[in-house]
Amino acid sequence: MLARTNAATPWGIDARLVQVEVDVRNGLPGMHLVGLADVAVRESRERVRSAIKNCGFELPPRAVVVNLAPADLRKEGNHLDLAIALALLAAHGHLPQECLEGRLFNGELGLDGRLRPVRGGLALAECAREAAAQEIVLPPSTAREAVALGGLDVVAVERLDEAVRHLLGLDRLPVVTAGVALGHEAGREMPDLSEVRGQGAAKRALEVAAAGSHNVIFVGPPGSGKTMLARRLPGLLPPLAPAEALAVTKIHSLSGNRPPSGLMRRRPFRSPHAGTSAAGLIGGGSIPRPGEASLAHHGVLFLDELPEFRRDALESLRQPLEEGFVSVVRSRARLTFPARFALVAAMNPCMCGHLGDLRGRFQCRCAPNLVERYRSRISGPLLDRIDLHVEVPAVTLKELRSEPGESSADVAVRVAAARNRQQKRHSKAGGGESTTHNAGLSAEGVRRHCALDLSAQRLLDSAFERLGLSARAVHRILKVSRTLADLAGRDRIASADLAEAIQYRRNVG
Repeated sequence: MLARTNAATPWGIDARLVQVEVDVRNGLPGMHLVGLADVAVRESRERVRSAIKNCGFELPPRAVVVNLAPADLRKEGNHLDLAIALALLAAHGHLPQECLEGRLFNGELGLDGRLRPVRGGLALAECAREAAAQEIVLPPSTAREAVALGGLDVVAVERLDEAVRHLLGLDRLPVVTAGVALGHEAGREMPDLSEVRGQGAAKRALEVAAAGSHNVIFVGPPGSGKTMLARRLPGLLPPLAPAEALAVTKIHSLSGNRPPSGLMRRRPFRSPHAGTSAAGLIGGGSIPRPGEASLAHHGVLFLDELPEFRRDALESLRQPLEEGFVSVVRSRARLTFPARFALVAAMNPCMCGHLGDLRGRFQCRCAPNLVERYRSRISGPLLDRIDLHVEVPAVTLKELRSEPGESSADVAVRVAAARNRQQKRHSKAGGGESTTHNAGLSAEGVRRHCALDLSAQRLLDSAFERLGLSARAVHRILKVSRTLADLAGRDRIASADLAEAIQYRRNVG
């Protein structure tokens, strides 16, 4: 007897539809699984057999062939257990085929028949909706994530026998409601900007970076507060918008880095180790998965000790910094991972970290050629893509004992107002821009929104000649100027905004 049902398997940041076909016939007892399945899928044979038996169903010893179509799509992970088990029960007559139509089934089975969560609930629901399914059946925690997408019924099941009763109409399960997916991470405290003593210029640069989603690099001696500043940037950013929350949750769920639950509401902050490979940073692998750049989508990617990262890993960031996505090409497919993030980098001025120490307490021990070699680990084209170059000097004892400064909440109010101005301006502009922040403006957007008066134009001309700026650097200065004007509540860029933006182009290369 032949039975069919549908499931989905992760592929990049999406999920692909998989049809599970089970054929039971006379022959030597055994289950043969075909269809380009990886080790985890092939091992499902043992999990499925034990789960079916421990849920009270008897399967006679017959020859069974399980086909996972399409045959040229590689299937990975634990997603297909439930679909295989239900198709197997239907093929043996425990379920009518009609019960399986119009539904998608995903979930890992334990040996006792319990369902365990799988990654990618949002992507699975999206695949089901595109396949015109009316219902998707998932483990409870995965269902709480999937329901946020909307557009189809999501049913949560605890056990295999519970799923069978639901399909037979003996014990119908309610559709999961969207309310359980909201408010995720609401109670977790974030570090506050008031804890950083001194560093007024660096705090100002952090506010500008938050307001326009600009990239920033902090350069200073050890212990000056570079890492503290970077970790407080997410607290200045507004919560994720609904569409952003869906995109971010989908990426993190498919990456397997977080348990399935509700939507992520806070912007991600990723801080990979300096030994991270290029594939780990931008994504890849035999079956490509998102890297740290994609996991920081709509959030912050923090690279501490920037020169210690591998050169090929740093150079791989050029595409996402410029275009907001990563393209990974493999023999079987070309995958695109979204990666629109704000880069925050930190580095010492030299290998010992004390070059240019104004207080004179520490003497730099690095020879000039060693300083040059240390700085040359970061290429000019990469530095050119960083909008704000900020010196972070060592903090004095008086500054350490000073009263707390502005809190993150106070600065976040100004950041939110500036971002609202950008959003309204870009929405009024019409079809020119797909971004809602100044850092993502196209060349046409810069021409339209970053016009200068005559005095500001002369200032920019002088800076171009004196500093040897590239065309990209000029565009980034104009974008930062636009953000500074937004923070000040101005419709046009003033000379003071442009002058401050030019001062952020410090040459650390």
